[in-house]
Amino acid sequence: MQNLLFLQSLWAMERRHTDGAERTLEQNIEMIVDAGYDGVSMSFTDADLAHRASALLKPHGKVIEAQCFPRTVDDLAPALELASAAGVHHLDIQADVRPRRLDDCIPLIEGWRRLAEQVDFPVYFETHRDRMTTDLYFTLDLLDRFPDLKLLGDLSHFLVGREFATPISAENHAYINRILDHCWAFHGRVASREQVQIEIAFAHHRIWLDIFLGWWKYGFESWRRRAGPDDSLAFVCELGPQPYAITGPDGNDTTDRWQEALLLREHVRGLWNSPPAG
Repeated sequence: MQNLLFLQSLWAMERRHTDGAERTLEQNIEMIVDAGYDGVSMSFTDADLAHRASALLKPHGKVIEAQCFPRTVDDLAPALELASAAGVHHLDIQADVRPRRLDDCIPLIEGWRRLAEQVDFPVYFETHRDRMTTDLYFTLDLLDRFPDLKLLGDLSHFLVGREFATPISAENHAYINRILDHCWAFHGRVASREQVQIEIAFAHHRIWLDIFLGWWKYGFESWRRRAGPDDSLAFVCELGPQPYAITGPDGNDTTDRWQEALLLREHVRGLWNSPPAG
């Protein structure tokens, strides 16, 4: 049976509070496990941290989304090696290059995909600002060149990057739906047209929450048609610390991001369990 896995971002567990207190990795993972998450999303740039996290999660049957930030084809190899050793659900590539021409992307993507063929876990390309996929239109052009490219969708970057006005036009919905038809995992946060991350607990932000819930529902239904009967889809609650999180005059978050992540999870769980759209 297809199932939805909820992961919590370890980056999002950073407090960055003015009191200076931060939890340890062990404390963060204990919180995540106790809250019923299925695993974590984390950077795989520190081998020691990756192995420590894997050792803490495996006894609980939890999974890892590994993230890497290659600039060259060869940069991906150590991330794949570490991910293979630690055991991951999938690897997320944030391509840390910003070509202005599509042709400059082709050897990189082709090289990364050749390397990814050597491992037994999926490798996805994340939609993210200040990366190869920073622009919606450029990413759509990449899909024209690579029709089978598998994306990890963080739609917040496209909404704020393109500053979509509401109501969102049919044309822009169609562009996002095409991205969603290539998504094999998701990073979850809600943006407005001006901010990449807004407080979903605030009533006046409901308009933006509903937009994202609609996109994710479409994405889930698209994935269910494409995926195998026993595959799992990962959704990461990724409510990042400041400067992603909006702060008040005291320098601290305006809401409890941990509680907001739990609220987001419940909204998304409702989408997954709801009947298909019309």
